[in-house]
Amino acid sequence: MYPESIISEKIHQLFQEHSIDPAKNDKAFAERLHSHLPKIHRLFGEIYGGCFDAEQQFMDLLRSLILAHKSRESGLKKRDQEKSEKGVWFLSNQLAGMSLYVDRFAGSLKTMPTKLSHLEELGVNFLHLMPIFESPAGESDGGYAVSDFRKVDPRFGTLEDLISLRKNMHSQGMYLMLDIVLNHTSHHHEWAQKAKAGDSYFQDFFYTYSNRSIPDEFERDMPEIFPESAPGNFTWSEEMGKWVMTVFHRYQWDLNYTNPNVFRAMLDTVLFYGNLGLDLLRIDAPAFIWKQMGTSCQNLPQAHMLLRLIKQCVQVATPGMALLGEAIVAPKEIMKYFGTGEFIAQECDFAYNATQMALQWDMLASGETRVMLNAQSEILNKPYGTSWITYTRCHDDIGLGYDDYMIAQAGKDPYQHRKFLKEYYSFSGDQWMSPARGALFSSNPKTGDARISGTLASLCGLEKALIEGNGPAIDLSIQKILMMQAHSIFLGGLPMLFYGDEVGYTNDYSYQHDPGKSYDNRWMHRPVIDWEKVNRKKVEGTVEHQIFEGTKRLLQIRKENELFSDLSNISWMSPHNIHVAGLVRRMGNERMYCLFNFSDKASYLTWYAFREQGEGAAMLFDHWTQSEVEIGPDHEYLILEPYGFRVLEPKN
Repeated sequence: MYPESIISEKIHQLFQEHSIDPAKNDKAFAERLHSHLPKIHRLFGEIYGGCFDAEQQFMDLLRSLILAHKSRESGLKKRDQEKSEKGVWFLSNQLAGMSLYVDRFAGSLKTMPTKLSHLEELGVNFLHLMPIFESPAGESDGGYAVSDFRKVDPRFGTLEDLISLRKNMHSQGMYLMLDIVLNHTSHHHEWAQKAKAGDSYFQDFFYTYSNRSIPDEFERDMPEIFPESAPGNFTWSEEMGKWVMTVFHRYQWDLNYTNPNVFRAMLDTVLFYGNLGLDLLRIDAPAFIWKQMGTSCQNLPQAHMLLRLIKQCVQVATPGMALLGEAIVAPKEIMKYFGTGEFIAQECDFAYNATQMALQWDMLASGETRVMLNAQSEILNKPYGTSWITYTRCHDDIGLGYDDYMIAQAGKDPYQHRKFLKEYYSFSGDQWMSPARGALFSSNPKTGDARISGTLASLCGLEKALIEGNGPAIDLSIQKILMMQAHSIFLGGLPMLFYGDEVGYTNDYSYQHDPGKSYDNRWMHRPVIDWEKVNRKKVEGTVEHQIFEGTKRLLQIRKENELFSDLSNISWMSPHNIHVAGLVRRMGNERMYCLFNFSDKASYLTWYAFREQGEGAAMLFDHWTQSEVEIGPDHEYLILEPYGFRVLEPKN
């Protein structure tokens, strides 16, 4: 690799070649480049320094940063500056998100602007559009098998439609998030097609082998991701006459990041998305992007190095775009995606709080909080300046991936406890008294592992209650739904609703009749929106109205109170009642007590729980019920109704 003195000379030449003015028009860019250059150089050298053309590859990387900056719209550069002036802009309590499928929510990108008023009314200003780039029908994996990273799939519209929507959203104070699939491409992608045709250059973009000897070595340590629908990690390509690594599905070919040409091509794609105007880029499955024989090929140190290198490059060329690492892994491993050592808070800006999400469902089924509290020693280690995506559910299944010791410390057998949860939420489970209506996804008979599919409403009992016409059960299900949403919204981070949940959509079983979806029961919780149903939100007394207005109020409470910004200001109250989860948010002398009763019976919380937090006898204002609550020796217990919750602020 070049020494620093030569790199400075090379950068000067690149600036001249591309008409970069480091003293005036491009001063901010030049300063960012020189600030981040030492880490970019070191990280690139650690990963690719041994390649025969490493120096040229590095100079091409710098050229990519310059070209990305040159092509960035002036409006986006202005937005970059505005975000920079706010500090860590994405920690704000003013942000509230929703994840949705464009076609199933609005029909197309062109018609999406007509639906923004629904989101504005709800209080959502941050949109995650599920994958919209070209992927083959029937082999799309919900859009995560991409055949062209830079072409919007005609089913959704065009790139021009996307840019128009982004401009519309930005003008209304909204934020946009899209996905990038770093780990793999569709086997219909141009690179894979050229590899199939025998082009050795592009065969090196993937892990390809003429016989099973090396694949078999990999397989000894690699787990199966989809053991039911896609067993194994390699697929035979008849056209290529080779085995190719396919960790997820046979039609998704894993990219080979030991090849620097792959890294640079995908970095250019990252920067391309930045220049589309994204505020947040969701990196799909980052845990898998580096493969090494003799390992599980997940969460390897080189994967973190690649993410850190990408982050440094983004900060230089498209600094207004934050990064979300979709690492659905064990709690200790998730924390590493925020960065470690000198790179703390310099890897991914966001991660999904998948552990807490799963633990919510654990609490709802068991009625107890002990397992959840045992996990907090890990979760609360998130560094300041980074944030969680908090959610009750998303487009994916609900995994039960928290650690066994968290269950064992609660006095439960981990295997039996997970078995209970699977049965509770599965329609075919043995817990026949359960109100939940879901299904097991990706069951592995070898290990007993499985995940859970189903909408928020169906898993909270609304589907069963509606079928039975049971009024009290309907009311209780709505209470559960709002409590689950309140827990996610007030917990910290950026709350991300999943479309349809705001009006109580139940499971959609029509996927079973679609050959392209029937093998994947997660489609039951990915509904096609019926806007006549949605408009029932305007009719008082309807299920849709109650859930919509309740969710709207929760988001409003969050936005009205700055201490719900992600200031690493959360602590948990002692478990005086195993059914009640209590967290405290603090900012200066301000504090807010958020209490959630996960029991189907009324729960009593002693005022000593507050005294331990330094609270004497006091009058508290409940932001949810808009009423006052007194605590102290003369009012010894706070009573929470079944699945009730409180958002309590001490009155001065």
